[in-house]
Amino acid sequence: MSARRPFTRAQRLTIIDGMLAFVLMIVILQLWLLTASMNAFLGGDESILWPAALASLVGLLLNVGLLRYLYHMDRTR
Repeated sequence: MSARRPFTRAQRLTIIDGMLAFVLMIVILQLWLLTASMNAFLGGDESILWPAALASLVGLLLNVGLLRYLYHMDRTR
């Protein structure tokens, strides 16, 4: 079995740039969810709150997973 080599600096930078793009998209989605759910709540529609909270929680878990992968990638070099 071959030994796994750590990523080079250029490869890590490319991975981090991609992760940053995903994080920015998720954060923008969460801000949109907050705005839409507050607008619905203030309009009297409370049925959207739990699905929006669940979607925002999924976004949080994705961001935490990316952060853990980043720490793992930094530790293995």
